[in-house]
Amino acid sequence: MGSEGNKIRCDTSFQPREPNLCANGCGFFGTAATMNLCSKCYRDCLLKKYQAPAAQAVTEKLTNLKLMAVDGFSADSRVVSPSSSSSVKSSSETQEAAAAAAKRCLACKKKVGVVGFKCRCGATFCGAHRYPENHDCSFDFKGTGRDAISKANPVIKVDKIERI
Repeated sequence: MGSEGNKIRCDTSFQPREPNLCANGCGFFGTAATMNLCSKCYRDCLLKKYQAPAAQAVTEKLTNLKLMAVDGFSADSRVVSPSSSSSVKSSSETQEAAAAAAKRCLACKKKVGVVGFKCRCGATFCGAHRYPENHDCSFDFKGTGRDAISKANPVIKVDKIERI
């Protein structure tokens, strides 16, 4: 009696099918839920489908900007006097100097590259000098902590009760 329950009946309507190969011909198996595509091809198809309108909008904006620049009606075109151009040059020079300084540790001048640690004092340090104790940090951690606590917990005073 127990073996009768394990037998498969031949009169069921569900028949197992052979797996379908991916419609793109990549060699993996696809399913009907993914339009007979494998998971990788289906993901790529969805990416193309959703990124195409966004890419088209970006290219339209770029072509509009190029046309405006060619016509001379660029939004960035402005008259620059000699005194303002020197101030622009000096600000760009300071930015270049700051970028060069950010690539080296302020304490030991070691090259840090991408691995550099930014401190709250604004400088970049290597792994050995990243802690405030190791580079004589000028940032006031206690004062910042006090300010944060005072803002988070304001003093609440209850009015005194008048005695009759």
